[in-house]
Amino acid sequence: MATKLQRRTASLRKLHLLQTLNKPKSVKRSCSIINVLLHFYKLKVKLEEVQREYQNLLKNIRIPQEVKVEKINGEQFVVKVACNKGGDKLVSILEVFDELGLNVVQARVSCRHFFSMEAIIGVGQDQKTSDMKDITDAVLKAIDEKQSGEQEMLVT
Repeated sequence: MATKLQRRTASLRKLHLLQTLNKPKSVKRSCSIINVLLHFYKLKVKLEEVQREYQNLLKNIRIPQEVKVEKINGEQFVVKVACNKGGDKLVSILEVFDELGLNVVQARVSCRHFFSMEAIIGVGQDQKTSDMKDITDAVLKAIDEKQSGEQEMLVT
């Protein structure tokens, strides 16, 4: 008997909670449940609409190209790169490091909303110390070549 009473009070408590969610005009259980389900469906549709709008905004974001080079000790640099994603930017940047005789000690790369990279690079044994300006210019040139190549492909 006690379990039946407990189930009934729990059921009534849940029904009361549902009724407070949707402020029904009817007291019937079926109407309350249907109204709550309809409310959840409307929320789901709104969420999907917001997600689509968010994705469209992300596609249209243009990140200015940014390359920062900092010297951390005698022969190591921290290179930070941020630009729009697309193409083989990472490959281009690594090729530039190889051409300059620089070794990548550690790197973090992300392409979630835009391309970003933070790398610690060291000067190779057979290479004299590179200048921060040379590294910056070479990385910017590699990024520019990739972006201009991508835009040409989009035009044709």
